[in-house]
Amino acid sequence: MPASPFDSAHLHTLFPTGETARLFSDSAEVRAMMLVEGTLAKVQGAHGVIPEISAAAIHRASLELQIDPGSLAKATGENGVTTPALVAAFRDLMQAPEHAQYLHWGATSQDIQDTALMLRMRQALVHAEGHLDTILAGLAALAEQHAETPMAARTYGQHATPTSFGAQVAQWGWPLLMLKRELPELRETCLLVSLSGAAGTASVLGDDPAAIRRELAEKLGLQDPGRSWHTDRTPILRLAGWLSRAALACGKMGQDLILATQSGIGEVILGGTGASSTMPQKQNPVAPSVLKALASHAQGLHATLQGAAVHAQQRDGAAWFTEWLTFPQLVLTATAALTHSAALAKSLQPAAKTMQETLDGTGGLILAEALSFALAARMPRPDAQAATKTLCKQARETGSPLEQIVREAYPDLPASFFDSTRQMGTAPKEARAFAEAVRG
Repeated sequence: MPASPFDSAHLHTLFPTGETARLFSDSAEVRAMMLVEGTLAKVQGAHGVIPEISAAAIHRASLELQIDPGSLAKATGENGVTTPALVAAFRDLMQAPEHAQYLHWGATSQDIQDTALMLRMRQALVHAEGHLDTILAGLAALAEQHAETPMAARTYGQHATPTSFGAQVAQWGWPLLMLKRELPELRETCLLVSLSGAAGTASVLGDDPAAIRRELAEKLGLQDPGRSWHTDRTPILRLAGWLSRAALACGKMGQDLILATQSGIGEVILGGTGASSTMPQKQNPVAPSVLKALASHAQGLHATLQGAAVHAQQRDGAAWFTEWLTFPQLVLTATAALTHSAALAKSLQPAAKTMQETLDGTGGLILAEALSFALAARMPRPDAQAATKTLCKQARETGSPLEQIVREAYPDLPASFFDSTRQMGTAPKEARAFAEAVRG
């Protein structure tokens, strides 16, 4: 198998990342770093930190020059960061040493690379939000359409009480809706410029480094943190947490769909096929299985990233390198999960007839809880529970439907009691409330 399925020639459609993957290519990183360097020079020129004519030349060059990422490899391997090699290549390509000498004035490698990362994350969140919109629209339609389509709820893998398919869909959708609602605040507090120099003190960034940082943030469309965050990885951790939760929410849907499509259950139709190499009768739940795998992958990446947040002293190469190994992978993991979920939300459908057959197949046992509360109106609650257990045991031992046994014991129980559509509690309301929340 390839080292990364996200850019594999034959696996990338199984783990689709689309436009987001391009944001984490070598060329995209280099381009983002050049944009940061050019914009920084422009701001510094306006503040008199470097000559304005040199600032204009650097800014223009940042938009026009092309730097081959491969040409940076040797120096990056020696330096441990990309910025020194990029600055050297940038200066060389400018062919104007009188101006190029002012490139990267007072900044440090981490300033440039962290800010370039945030530029790309800004766009990655746009892509993620688009996927969320598609997922939520599809799930809202399903929840509303099937608010009263009865199905068996399951706890610990066993039949519990009746619910509705719409309510099940709402359970998948609510965490994703919460993630979407968090995006404005996440953008406001986490997509930050970094500009504080070698040790976080901004000692050679001019007389008013805060003003330069503030204007740099404005021109790049990022936020001003008002401080150095070289070793405070809260912005990265919060973005990582959001991405992990997205993958996990999609994984929950995937897990439920794997179970719902099992042989002998078959309560959901996925709308796609998953061919087996040797068993022609099979239609494997491929996309749900990918979602579950991606959720597991996100868990591991997130845990490693959290450990890397303990940066030593003012700068920590090992911790920073660990971010490089994990954070882009986490972005792509969440993206692949959202991409698959968007397709599923538009194609999956309940097998309503099978769901009803499952309910009927319990012989009324799925209504045991409701029965115990109905009997509690006639006797103390403990006695009602004991009586219900006795009736259920009798139904299992005789193979008779619980409804038949109950009617013999309690002939005055309403005829509608064993209608599962009347025993779904708040499930229909919850399904419609989710759909309304999405659209509102």
